[in-house]
Amino acid sequence: LGLSAYDFAVSPREIQKTGLLLKAKLKQSGVSLRLVPNQEASLSTATSHHNKLGLADNKVELLIVKGDQGVIVAESVGAQNISALAARDQGRPRRDAFVGMLPPKLAQIMINLASPDSSAARILDPFCGTGVLLQEAALLGHPIYGTDLSEKMIRYSRDNINWLQDKYHLKIDWYLHEGDAMDTKWQQPIDAVASETYLGQPFSAPPSPAKLTEVRGNCNHIISSFLTNLSKQLKSGTPVVLAVPAWKGKDGSFTHLPLIQKIGDFGFERVQLKTVDTSALAYFRPDQVVAREILILMKR
Repeated sequence: LGLSAYDFAVSPREIQKTGLLLKAKLKQSGVSLRLVPNQEASLSTATSHHNKLGLADNKVELLIVKGDQGVIVAESVGAQNISALAARDQGRPRRDAFVGMLPPKLAQIMINLASPDSSAARILDPFCGTGVLLQEAALLGHPIYGTDLSEKMIRYSRDNINWLQDKYHLKIDWYLHEGDAMDTKWQQPIDAVASETYLGQPFSAPPSPAKLTEVRGNCNHIISSFLTNLSKQLKSGTPVVLAVPAWKGKDGSFTHLPLIQKIGDFGFERVQLKTVDTSALAYFRPDQVVAREILILMKR
């Protein structure tokens, strides 16, 4: 048994006490159990996954959530398979830290946002790199189409997709070719677009104002040119989900691309989510300077 409490002003120790009370009550009924210890008020994904909580009747995680209308008690049906995610990230034959390594988990999120209704949708990644997003889309059943400016990245994507096919015994519908996203003519059909665009150079510390202006301007030019080119080749209603750079300053605030305020000029509209403000869609580690800001767009 594992217990996870959300939005309560309680310590992990108090959660453990509640668990021990449940354990004692169940013991009176002849049920023995092992209580998963809490390091925090809610169990981490790793703890839930490695204890296989939610995957069997005798491996249970209870979620106790304080809401506006009272307390909700729910039962988890499982945690994301972080072992499989790590294996696909670290076990594939081709990786390149210089061009950045999109986390497979984030790639899955972006694919789901781009094509929530149909696994038959053909996903285009115009900055495919080593193919992380393509491989996750293929595992979800999508036909995949990748392009990249670098011949080396196309080779790396090809090797990784072939490895994925062999490892998971898949028959993947895939197509790759070299192409500059600023002027490439893509093959049709394109049902959805999901991509980590050019993020600029990495930084271990916030850059000087002059350097930030230079890098931001360069990224803005490349991504603006890409959006102009892409817009002309998409039919109305095509979903587009992009990870673009945002730079975190010493005070924790972010500097964004200017193009975000002019997204309509490129023929797109920004999709609004029901429960999350679009300005909060940034993916980054606490010590990371260049964050991935997620843009959810729709071709007008």
